[in-house]
Amino acid sequence: MNRAFHLKWTIRKEEDGMLIFDFVKAKQISKRALTDIKFNGGDILVNSEHVTVRHKVKEGDVLTIIFPEEERGSGLQADKVPFNIVYEDQHCLVINKPPYVPSIPSREHTKGTLANGLIDYYEKHHIPSTVHIVNRLDKDTSGLMLVAKHRFAHSLFSTQQKTKQIHRTYKAVVHGVLALDKGTITAPIGRKKDSIIEREVCEEGQVAVTHYEVIQRLEDKTLVELVLETGRTHQIRVHMSSLGNPLCGDQLYGGNENEIKRQALHSSQLSFWHPLLEKQLTFETEIPEDMRELLN
Repeated sequence: MNRAFHLKWTIRKEEDGMLIFDFVKAKQISKRALTDIKFNGGDILVNSEHVTVRHKVKEGDVLTIIFPEEERGSGLQADKVPFNIVYEDQHCLVINKPPYVPSIPSREHTKGTLANGLIDYYEKHHIPSTVHIVNRLDKDTSGLMLVAKHRFAHSLFSTQQKTKQIHRTYKAVVHGVLALDKGTITAPIGRKKDSIIEREVCEEGQVAVTHYEVIQRLEDKTLVELVLETGRTHQIRVHMSSLGNPLCGDQLYGGNENEIKRQALHSSQLSFWHPLLEKQLTFETEIPEDMRELLN
């Protein structure tokens, strides 16, 4: 049995007489995807019969597009990695990633990543997917991530990401007490000279805009909510440090690890339009235990 992902539609009256090519183009299935379907093991069926994209559909027909089976890289091994699934359907997952877990393997972390954990989950539940992470988080940042289950969903979500239709809200605990209840930081960010990792505010950097709002003030720290207008590397960490309020635990940008051993940053809300279910989805999650302890 073909375990590859497929899409299915019942043809409506207003779609009667359409070429399959035009029908699937309206569903955002590209020429490239159709070529992949034709030559790499996919199929196009109308009422369970094989057809081509030049076939005209009729009202009441059942059109099925079967995508080629997905191939997993030989270096991506299954590994038991803890994560919480907030939402799942046949097209995507929303994950609540714990801190200290890298999103994808690297030379330093070949196993123990969220990607390894996803492969383990897919194998246990007989899901014929490879890993398609839409929005990555730093190893030490916790919170909500969107993961597509197949290439087509990934391409649709990636387009939304580029056009800023996927909205994320973060919570952070920073050193010091912010004077303003809310504000916007507009400061370009670029790579720091002589560093592969570190970023800084600099004139020649890329445009970066962060909106923040105070949620709670303590004697020597502040819980803030942040929304990114742009998505630069380490943007929240760099911008809050530039205000003189680095994230607690963020040694790279001026914080200290006296009370927490990572940057106190959590992706707390994720909202997006689901292009295949055609509805808006919004998810929220509380800050994890180590950040709550900072506020006690």
